Amino acid sequence: MTITIFHNPNCGTSRNVLQMIRETGVEPEVVQYLKTGWTAKALKALFAEAGLTPREAMRTRGELAEGLGLLNAGTSDATILAAMVEHPVLVERPFVRTPKGTVLARPREKVLDVL
Repeated sequence: MTITIFHNPNCGTSRNVLQMIRETGVEPEVVQYLKTGWTAKALKALFAEAGLTPREAMRTRGELAEGLGLLNAGTSDATILAAMVEHPVLVERPFVRTPKGTVLARPREKVLDVL
């Protein structure tokens, strides 16, 4: 089984989910998206697979989202998506993709749905 985790090693939840995956005996493909970045096309596909909108997949902790005006009710998905491409840290983590589906593993137990 191929498993991909879009991982931030500085995030406790992301580290815990990575460990949960490894405990199944599978070594996942680890994409450190803060290093590789995102394209709008890749994010749209990932969010569609997970059944989420850009707003639902946005990391709102910290000051960046608010500072960019992304938390305003009228901010479009296109604007949020563009900001995520420019600032990869705005994408909530971790996303996990398996043959059973794609989830935003928050809380971390959500990864069990696709393992």
